[in-house]
Amino acid sequence: MEISSSAASTEYDRLIARHHAMRLRRQILAPAPAFPAPAVQEPAFPGAAHEGAPYDGAADQRLILRTLGPVTPFADLIDHLYRFMFLRRPYLRSLFPASMEFQQAHLERMFTYLVEHLDRPSELAGTLGRLGRDHRKLGVRPVHYEAFEEALCAAIRHRAGSQWNEELEAAWVRMLRFAVEAMVAGAESALTEPPYWHAVVVGHERRRPDVAVLRVRTGEPYPYRAGQYGTVEHPLLPHTWRQYSMGCAPRADNEVEFHVRRTGPGGVSEALVERTAVGDRLRLGPPRGSLMPADDTRDLLLVAGGTGLAPMKAIVEELAEHRPRGRRVHLFVGARDRADLYDWPALSELGGRKPWLELIPVADDGPVGDPVGDPVGGPAGGPAPGAVGGRRLAEAIGRRGDWSDHLACVSGPAGMVDEVRSRLVAAGLPPARVHHDPVLGR
Repeated sequence: MEISSSAASTEYDRLIARHHAMRLRRQILAPAPAFPAPAVQEPAFPGAAHEGAPYDGAADQRLILRTLGPVTPFADLIDHLYRFMFLRRPYLRSLFPASMEFQQAHLERMFTYLVEHLDRPSELAGTLGRLGRDHRKLGVRPVHYEAFEEALCAAIRHRAGSQWNEELEAAWVRMLRFAVEAMVAGAESALTEPPYWHAVVVGHERRRPDVAVLRVRTGEPYPYRAGQYGTVEHPLLPHTWRQYSMGCAPRADNEVEFHVRRTGPGGVSEALVERTAVGDRLRLGPPRGSLMPADDTRDLLLVAGGTGLAPMKAIVEELAEHRPRGRRVHLFVGARDRADLYDWPALSELGGRKPWLELIPVADDGPVGDPVGDPVGGPAGGPAPGAVGGRRLAEAIGRRGDWSDHLACVSGPAGMVDEVRSRLVAAGLPPARVHHDPVLGR
């Protein structure tokens, strides 16, 4: 069944009007509070509140896990969810990228994360609040979550079939409404912050056929810390946002650096590496992540693989200006070969002037290089570009010394991060002192 654009617009207007009418009705019917009125957070959408009782996430987790079979795999559930939502409310399609593959995979991971962490609502609320803050750049309004809930219920009924029951659906709805409340609270806490920043490309250097270092300048300050990452949208792929770490410490001229490796055809990384030039305009989402705790002054072990070098370079730059007295930093840089150390000249120059910084390059198919000298690598070949192995890097770190009294920050491909983290923990470094962010860019 086709729905005209005018009909879709009318339906959208009705939905917004209904949301505001319900909100006004709640305000009118609510008893007048004594002065001064306590601050009460607005529910995400009609019916989202839990009647004042704390949410029993553990009980819903047990029920959802017990009845998970009929609605999984999540990929099929999500596929039906989006089909139903776009059929009933086609105006919502414009909020999503042309290709839904990444979006569906992201939602699949989110459902998995929700179910696994539902028994820890406080921890979950913090993560969801940050996600809600970030979702403002997509133009998502609280009323849109009502349409999502409707589509989720339809998808659950479709997938569960004869095994559907009200108890199963109610548990999923409570979980979703808890998530929505936390996301809306996160969005409302950032009302004074832009949902995104406009940026102009002021530098674009191809360091390798598949790697580019971009410098962009925002019109207003972009409030990030060294070690954080942001999301980037390219005009060739509207509504498609990908995560990249900032590769420099915050600068007074509002200039931000990103290191991007092309990971496949048709994505944001390809557009940034091959189809971007000085003068082009990008959009940046709010900065996220906390790779390096601000209140920890232990000696630092930094481990980078591939373009995971970007946040480590930013951390080193910041420490060059604000390093606690006596703090030492050891930076291991993993690469598949000599050529893969695409930003080594800049790092080597910085390390040569800082006696507190030790730089150790490690090539997958070559010996460990001199700490601050010219890196040594093996012959060309080996893994595919960007496939930095973790075993050799972890072995080099283990041979170098005892890191049990250090704070470690690790950034790079998922396999490398897992290998290094496991090796450090096995060697006595507490897991809480091994920090890493999600694998970035695509």
